[in-house]
Parts: sequence; structure tokens; C-alpha cells
Amino acid sequence: MSREEIFSKLKELIKNANSTNEGQLESCTEDSDLRGDLGLTSIGVLYLAISIEQTFDIEFNDSSFDDFNKVKDVIDYIENNQK
Repeated sequence: MSREEIFSKLKELIKNANSTNEGQLESCTEDSDLRGDLGLTSIGVLYLAISIEQTFDIEFNDSSFDDFNKVKDVIDYIENNQK
């Protein structure tokens, strides 16, 4: 899966995880901060992590999702851990 496809799917998961509004998603870039720019709460982060594991068939074994600050951090992790 390409980086662009991952980014597109990830934006949809972010929207579902926290009811992020369309304006926030339209301005979402790889440099967007998950909590500050996109408004993810701690519950939203947990839901997003679970959704990512299910969607991309990966697990956050050695990393805590709290270690990810930017969208690009998540994309990098997904790219490096795809099966």
C-alpha cells in the first residue's frame, strides 16, 4: 500500500475516532499534530489505535500509541510494519 493510500485511510480513521470536523481533515497534512491540530482526546487516540490495528493488520507491540505526535509518525509506523 502506498504512503498516499495509507494517509487517505488514516484520515478517515481519524474522522471516525474523534468526530473530527471536515475543516480539520481538509487541512490535515503529515505534519499535523494528532491532539493539537486534529483534536484527538485520549479516548479518541485509543479508538484510533484499535482501528489502525484492525484496518492495517498491525500491532503496536513495542510502541505506545502515545509516542506518536504527528500524522507522519503514524504513517511511518504503518509503512514499516505492514505485512
